[in-house]
Amino acid sequence: MPMNHYPESTLRDYLTGLVLAAALTIAPFWLVITHPLKSGATFALLAVCALVQLLVHLRFFLHLRISHMDRIWLGALLFAGVLILIMVGGSLWIMWDLNMRMV
Repeated sequence: MPMNHYPESTLRDYLTGLVLAAALTIAPFWLVITHPLKSGATFALLAVCALVQLLVHLRFFLHLRISHMDRIWLGALLFAGVLILIMVGGSLWIMWDLNMRMV
């Protein structure tokens, strides 16, 4: 039995991932250039593009699919996500606090 029991990826999968990743990279740049960060909606759209791009990378380049994922890999992925949220949230909290102290 082969070690890799996940489905093989084709060139079509990689090209689809490449096109989606490029579009999700260019779209936020275009959005910020044409509509500078004036509203919370622009910031929310940037966050959604980042999240979707993360999912595109996980699916098309790292070949992680929830339906084929073992429990240990799913746990590791969720743990990494929690760590990233803690780091980003903590950084934003510290920057907000420093900004309030400077005012």
